[in-house]
Amino acid sequence: MSLFETPTATQTAAVDAAIASRRSMRAFLPTPVPQTLLEEILGLAARAPSGTNIQPWQVHVLTGTAKDRLCDRICAIYENPAELAQHEREYDYYPKEWTSPYIDRRRKVGWDLYKLLGIAKTDKEAMHRQHGRNYRFFDAPVGLLFSIDRILEQGSWLDYGMFLQTLMIAARARGLHTCPQAAFTQFHRVIAEELSLRPDQAIVCGMALGYADPEAAENQLLTERADLGEFVTFHGG
Repeated sequence: MSLFETPTATQTAAVDAAIASRRSMRAFLPTPVPQTLLEEILGLAARAPSGTNIQPWQVHVLTGTAKDRLCDRICAIYENPAELAQHEREYDYYPKEWTSPYIDRRRKVGWDLYKLLGIAKTDKEAMHRQHGRNYRFFDAPVGLLFSIDRILEQGSWLDYGMFLQTLMIAARARGLHTCPQAAFTQFHRVIAEELSLRPDQAIVCGMALGYADPEAAENQLLTERADLGEFVTFHGG
């Protein structure tokens, strides 16, 4: 498609389908993802907009033993309460005080997921195990970690979100699925050591990428979205 022509109905449908079918998958098949395909997806993601084209993203692609080594280290800490208490998040992802409607949405998606997995509200041990699967990238063959220079400000974090979304849509258009994971920020010191990051680099999040397991119960989760009337205001003349 040229830069200024109107997309065909088929082209529009393909983009819409990739956006609409993107979900956070939490169980993956062991099927490898070729590096050439990863490079293709990341190259497309790099077309995401950023203020004055500064392109703040730094991507770390983990596969094989490199991924296993990091996962092993983090999981060992996660299962040790004394060790876990020494690790704090890189930044506050969620508000310190929750209000409606945000707390309601958060609770609903959590309980919907646990219901699919057969986890009761009182089963803290099962919840702990399920959360811990984050640190195996939900068994995806590819783990992505994203860092940013600490000198950059809030605008660059907004740019980063557009980069992540573009990456996820590009992956979906190629039959892959993803799961963005803020959970990794708690272990930013371990990640920095494993990846030899400079002190001026902050961890933004992680992401599982691969072919989703269609039989996994957790992958049947379909999250709700608010109606336009809840978040859109039209201002006309």
